[in-house]
Amino acid sequence: MADGPYRFQQPGTGPYYYHSHPPNQHHPRHLARSGSPPNNSRTPYANETPSPSRSPVSQASHNPYGMFGHNQQQSQHMMMNGGSGHQRYMQAGMANKFQQPNPQQHHGQPQQHQHNHHQQQNHAGGHQPLGHQHTFSSGTMSNVTPHFTPSHLHSGTPSNNQPALGESFSEHWQQQLHLANEARAASSTPHHHCRKEGVSRVSKGAAESSPEHSPRAGDDEERNRATTTGEIRRQDWDAMDLSGQGLRALSPSLFCHYMFLGKLFIDNNRLTSLHPSIGQLRSLTHLDASNNQLMEIPEEIGMLVNLTSLLLFHNKITSLPNEIGYLFKLEMLGVEGNPLDDEYMDAISRRGSKALVAHLRENTPAGPPPNGRDWHVLDQTDASETLSVLTYNILCERYATPKLYGYTPSEILSWDYRKKVILDEIKEHDADIVCLQEVDQEGYHEYFRRELAYQDYRGVFSPKTRAKTMADREAKFVDGCATFFKSSKYLCLDKHVIDFANMAINRPDMKGEHDTFNRVMPRDQIAVVTFFENRATGSRLIVVNVHIHWDPAYKDVKLVQVAILMEQVSKLADRWAKHPPCTEKTAFQHADIDGEDSDSATKGPQEVLAPSQEYSDGTQIPLLVCGDFNSSAGSGVYDLMAQGSVSGKHEDLGNYSYGNFTRDGMAHPFNLKSAYSGTDELSITNYTPDFSDVIDYIWYSSNGLQIRGVLGDVDLEYLSKVPGFPNHHFPSDHLPLRAEFSVKTRKEIKAVEAKFGAPKDRRS
Repeated sequence: MADGPYRFQQPGTGPYYYHSHPPNQHHPRHLARSGSPPNNSRTPYANETPSPSRSPVSQASHNPYGMFGHNQQQSQHMMMNGGSGHQRYMQAGMANKFQQPNPQQHHGQPQQHQHNHHQQQNHAGGHQPLGHQHTFSSGTMSNVTPHFTPSHLHSGTPSNNQPALGESFSEHWQQQLHLANEARAASSTPHHHCRKEGVSRVSKGAAESSPEHSPRAGDDEERNRATTTGEIRRQDWDAMDLSGQGLRALSPSLFCHYMFLGKLFIDNNRLTSLHPSIGQLRSLTHLDASNNQLMEIPEEIGMLVNLTSLLLFHNKITSLPNEIGYLFKLEMLGVEGNPLDDEYMDAISRRGSKALVAHLRENTPAGPPPNGRDWHVLDQTDASETLSVLTYNILCERYATPKLYGYTPSEILSWDYRKKVILDEIKEHDADIVCLQEVDQEGYHEYFRRELAYQDYRGVFSPKTRAKTMADREAKFVDGCATFFKSSKYLCLDKHVIDFANMAINRPDMKGEHDTFNRVMPRDQIAVVTFFENRATGSRLIVVNVHIHWDPAYKDVKLVQVAILMEQVSKLADRWAKHPPCTEKTAFQHADIDGEDSDSATKGPQEVLAPSQEYSDGTQIPLLVCGDFNSSAGSGVYDLMAQGSVSGKHEDLGNYSYGNFTRDGMAHPFNLKSAYSGTDELSITNYTPDFSDVIDYIWYSSNGLQIRGVLGDVDLEYLSKVPGFPNHHFPSDHLPLRAEFSVKTRKEIKAVEAKFGAPKDRRS
């Protein structure tokens, strides 16, 4: 196999030249559609049918040595090397080599095979690493005459799956038969796709394919869905043609080292199985494994959710894995010539590939659940006061659409199913503070606030600012941030909503900046800041619940939003440091089932409640900043939170101007750490086919809080078999994060007279 950036040429051959081709401008969905389907009134083409445009067919016409051409000379490898500006060559007279052979020298006549070793040649005098420019040769062989094999399958199994004569063909089935016949025609031609179709062309460059360089057109829907599609396409080629080589197995390294591939042709070989690591080629849009001896397809095929064409013609496949149901973009599933169950063949012949994929998806069983997430203990010392916090982007109903999450069965994607699983997760974690993002108004008021009240939670909620301009029937679907707290443990002393857009346009230094109006103002994300006091200890706590803008093309906006956030939190903390002591700490009394007031709070010994603590300045108040930051480690947002400051010339700001932020830089006075910085960072917090990374965080002030434990990583082996969330076991595309802290004791606490009511019996 021609592996790596080398170029192969037969010794003793002449110069090479190739015709250049303009880049293919068709949508990737159309790449699988080669040729026109036959007319409805015609029966399928039979190989015995004479045709002046085709060569005579004989059993001997199939060449078992796929590496050799019609004249039994060793074929030129077609994966070539070279930059986009280099001249490409083709062996002189090669076109004649693949002309219709002379009848006196047909395939049936024995000829001596010349086994010449390939010579590795460096293009332009040297090797080029994979990160540099490479391309398949794109020469055309317009005068190649296809050869059809006999009517029996490549595997030797007769084809019984075609509709009977006179039965109407669906358009999809016509195309299925057309592609199946093309697969037969290519059975004796090595590198058929590279020679005939020129499937690999010089790309326009990673900068044009990467979504980070420009905003996505038509993407008006606000959604915290980043994407890495295009970022790994650093090569100038994204297709590999290994067809007709007589391969019996493929090395797993092929799938590990070429994860950027968009098209892979492994047809017309002798493969009996595909390695499960094929699931790593998640950029594939076209996979052709026709004319092999495959008995089954690995379930990891479901990881290739970007596939639009999966051709498995003429194998020995009897069943399809349910995981094919994940391939929601698939337009052509080529299965003609396989002894599949009648159920599959009937579905695909009458209703098409999409119908079969949908059937498999909707009937996919839940499968075994992943191993539970471990709890990592980081500090076991005794503590007089502890608190736990949970942050969770729950994926609101409006954003959970089949267009974005087509790999998820419709029942599992439905809000009726997901909201119950989300609620069960919140109950199971039983955290003192719960920060939820993407909670719409209807979900908060009609479901979570009511249901969580039974678990001793009270909530503070604010939707995005767009809700103010909408009618009630539309505003109820606008999402925002909701913070819940155990009402028996904490008092909510104050709350505040930070509107980033409004704060930006009203800053004196940013009012006249065009970038403020064009980039920051249209983004209506918000943050909810709450100020609590522990009923028993008197310690106070600031909790920030935030959801930052999602689009990777707006890194500058994300950084400005976080800078405004921390600036406002600093001002609020200084104001709340002067908040008067709380003089009423009586817990809310719930009613018993019979409607009478519960007197459980008055039974047993009374708990002594401490007076409110006082703080010299805002930085002394314990602080938690939780939420979906849509930013990974190394970004400007992460650096600002972790380091306390970033330069006004940070690369995330680009050439945009934001007043003092770009003139003087951005900073905050808090000593913040990520809750997971004391252990291995999570591998992911957001998991979809196009994106997986850590973008959700729990930040805490290290001078007031001490981390005691965190919820660990998700089962990585489980992730290798599911393309993305949500699914049966994970109701959102984000993971919940949970951490436990101890509150550091203050050396001096000024006592303040207070009136304490009877405490409520808190739940353990």
